[in-house]
Amino acid sequence: MENSRDKDIYFLEVIVREEKKIMKIALINENSQAAKNKIICQALETVVGPMGHEVRNYGMYTAEDDCQLTYVQVGILAAVLLNSGAADYVITGCGTGEGAMLACNSFPGVICGHVEDALDAYTFAQINDGNAIAIPFAKGFGWGGDLNLQYIFEKLFCEESGQGYPRERAVPEKRNKQILDKVKEVTYKALPEILENLDGELVKGALSGEKFQEYFFADCKCEEMAEAVKKILN
Repeated sequence: MENSRDKDIYFLEVIVREEKKIMKIALINENSQAAKNKIICQALETVVGPMGHEVRNYGMYTAEDDCQLTYVQVGILAAVLLNSGAADYVITGCGTGEGAMLACNSFPGVICGHVEDALDAYTFAQINDGNAIAIPFAKGFGWGGDLNLQYIFEKLFCEESGQGYPRERAVPEKRNKQILDKVKEVTYKALPEILENLDGELVKGALSGEKFQEYFFADCKCEEMAEAVKKILN
């Protein structure tokens, strides 16, 4: 009876997890805003923890970290995490958010929005149904900056994404998102091939964070990506 009950509990937990679409959310900070990592991570965990989501903080953790991520390397790291399944969503940014957004959108499998406030977060999630956001962590970040982050995260994850806004626009918006996905399949090479053709030190630097290997290899769901990362690191 004990084993049967444990199995029932296990399968119930799996069902609940699937219904809620529990995610692993990766936080990535580039070097200019690394000092804010703790503030950003706390705001993110405060919001998504009660939802059941899990935060993976990939750093940078302080401005003095040995691994110094540029916004270009943020894009590389985000692409590796999303294409491997090690993360379901990426929260990142830079001083203005623009560089990180452009870098992320340079890679396949990443749809990154530039988000400054809660309205941006909600409309991006519902209309564009992306998997990453870039926030301006310096521009306008003053008193109440931590609250603004919480409001952004609340609206980003408050509902299942891709439902459309306004709701009567859901059908054409979903159709446009599907068209965009098909376009990206044609216009981008496979990520392992891209990584192989980039500057080796640039890519290795992006994957050299203090906790990268611990988190990535525990969460990676794609053997091809895992092998590509091992090859880069070795």
